[in-house]
Amino acid sequence: MTDHRVTEAAEGTILFDAARTAQVDPDWFSPEHWREQGLLRTQSGGRGGVAIIDSPAGEAVLRHYRRGGMVATLLGDRYLFTGRQRTRSEREFRLLVELERRGLPVSPPLAARYQRHGLRYSADLLTLRIPDASTLAEKVADGGFNEALAARVGELVARFHKEGAWHADLNAHNILVNGAGLHLIDFDKGRLRTPAEGWRRSNLARLRRSLVKVGAAEGGDTFEAVLWPALVAAYERSFR
Repeated sequence: MTDHRVTEAAEGTILFDAARTAQVDPDWFSPEHWREQGLLRTQSGGRGGVAIIDSPAGEAVLRHYRRGGMVATLLGDRYLFTGRQRTRSEREFRLLVELERRGLPVSPPLAARYQRHGLRYSADLLTLRIPDASTLAEKVADGGFNEALAARVGELVARFHKEGAWHADLNAHNILVNGAGLHLIDFDKGRLRTPAEGWRRSNLARLRRSLVKVGAAEGGDTFEAVLWPALVAAYERSFR
């Protein structure tokens, strides 16, 4: 059961799930705050700065929204502000809430924040971490991407597509595997759409390109002859 609350904070707001934590303050979105307390586990760069922290609500992932590509050199982590509910962080938070309500395996949303900077804003998102998980890309790298796992990936994607859940960046790094099953993470710019063959096939094609990019097709024809057909067959069975 969710209990969403909004608090004002430093030229912006914090939206959080009070069923998971009684309060979230601005310090929660600062990796330095957690480092000073010895509660920052890891921190990485990349397009969005990501930190793993030990929060009072449990082990969590803190992600700072940052642009990619050439526009990043001009705008970095700033986005045009057109209203609180249209900020990247709040939209992803609310999408995760709905996907979780539907029983889909996502990272449980904990808190979202935006901060105004004139006409623009910066944003952060906190989600609970999926424990003891490896990415599908890591499974490819260590030889663990086999026919059985490929079929499970197909079933996972189908579950989301049947609900109309479109992932803007469906790739091997955003699929997590642990003892409890498979999860799909990072729904920035994702949304719920009317189920349609076109976008579903485009989403699958994006995943295929990612798998090839991380090396799934190297070392013979197993990917083309076995792995990808197993993934697609399981995906299609889920719609029958």
